[in-house]
Amino acid sequence: MEKTNKRIVMCTSTGCIEYAPERYHNLGIDIIRVHLSFKGKEYLDGYDLDPVDLYKQMENTKEVKDNLPHTAIPPYEEVAAHFQKAVDEGYEEAIVYCLSSYLGGTWNFIRLVADDFQDKIKIQVVDTRICCFTEGMMAIKTREWIDQGMPTEQILKEIEWIKKRQELIGLDAKLDYLIYNGRLKGGKAYMGKLMNICPVIHFNRQGEIVPIANTMGVRKAIDKACETLKSIIGDRDPKDYILSHVYTGTSVLEKMKVIEQKHGIVCNHEDVIMSPVAGIHNGPWLAGYCLTFIRREDEPLED
Repeated sequence: MEKTNKRIVMCTSTGCIEYAPERYHNLGIDIIRVHLSFKGKEYLDGYDLDPVDLYKQMENTKEVKDNLPHTAIPPYEEVAAHFQKAVDEGYEEAIVYCLSSYLGGTWNFIRLVADDFQDKIKIQVVDTRICCFTEGMMAIKTREWIDQGMPTEQILKEIEWIKKRQELIGLDAKLDYLIYNGRLKGGKAYMGKLMNICPVIHFNRQGEIVPIANTMGVRKAIDKACETLKSIIGDRDPKDYILSHVYTGTSVLEKMKVIEQKHGIVCNHEDVIMSPVAGIHNGPWLAGYCLTFIRREDEPLED
């Protein structure tokens, strides 16, 4: 493939790259950190807050309503500093991956900051329409393709192919944080807690979190998640996709690993804990699957 300009890959901290296996830590992917506040303290996602510790604190918090974590878009100066550093280091192009625009204003804000640098560096800001390690995997694959000399135009087409097929399927074993964050309201919230409802959720193609099903109890929710995942993967060879567990706390994850065996679900990638910003709104009882399809040579790049 033809040699292209010097290019850098960036990703918002919600891509969980820093919590993924160490082999991804030295790829030169620059992380734009979303801010988080919890119990009166401010943190930078992926930098000065251990997610294991955070989720344990959340699990042991008795007054959930009075101790809700909050997130915030990084300020202009921080985002601009990433682009200016890229300019100073001689990069001519940047490809930036952001969590779904449906989850807040981060993507749009980064895009607006990027507009101020377009006379210095070419910047592509991608709305991944997803979150967690599925988002991070796009940045990782892009870094690999750049190293192989793939042109940016083709990389972006490959990413669009992935976005049309990607999946993040999860389930919430407890509804506390969904209720107090206002994502589950009124009668649905009351009946959900009363009947031990466990929602199975995923991202639709527009990047919005929507329910697949509302089940009674964790076991049925895991069964539904596995059945859905199995139907999506079909008979595709494991070398043509990347499947990993994603989680906040380990209690649901361990149950999932047992139940998934009867469905023939086998993850071919290590588990990845959610970054604090990616996981706090759902709480410490979330587990699920991140699925990224890898295009085969016999599959057309454009539909």
